[in-house]
Amino acid sequence: MHLSEFKKELTKLNRLYFQLPNGELVPSHFHVTEVGSIRKNFIDCGGVLRNERKISFQLWEAEDYDHQLHPEKLMKIISIAEEQLNLRDEEIEVEYQGESINKYHLDFDGERFLLLNTQTDCLAKDNCGIPESKPKVKLANLSQNQCSPNSGCC
Repeated sequence: MHLSEFKKELTKLNRLYFQLPNGELVPSHFHVTEVGSIRKNFIDCGGVLRNERKISFQLWEAEDYDHQLHPEKLMKIISIAEEQLNLRDEEIEVEYQGESINKYHLDFDGERFLLLNTQTDCLAKDNCGIPESKPKVKLANLSQNQCSPNSGCC
């Protein structure tokens, strides 16, 4: 989800909910402790220079059960960050404390912002010799003598 989409949905809400991938809600007393701009410059394993820009929201929960972050307050924080950090309309990455700091993609279901698991990936599969997907072979069609080390069946 990009910042413009997030702000559009945020203006429609009276309460702010974030749902974890396991279906649990982030406790209602959470705070957004950071709105940031992340720039990552790197070389992938194929030797290609890459530049990535994202907006980061950090969610944090404390023992402060008497306060809840309301959509209007978050919109003010975002507005300040847009001005001070020159934020563009980029993808949002959400950080939230699990066993370590977890990073999530963001979506919206009409009521709640959904935290979606992220995955690592090789960005240069063609340069590394990694096939996009393994060839599918029906085991029922194989006889015992057809499978050899270079046949692609194993």
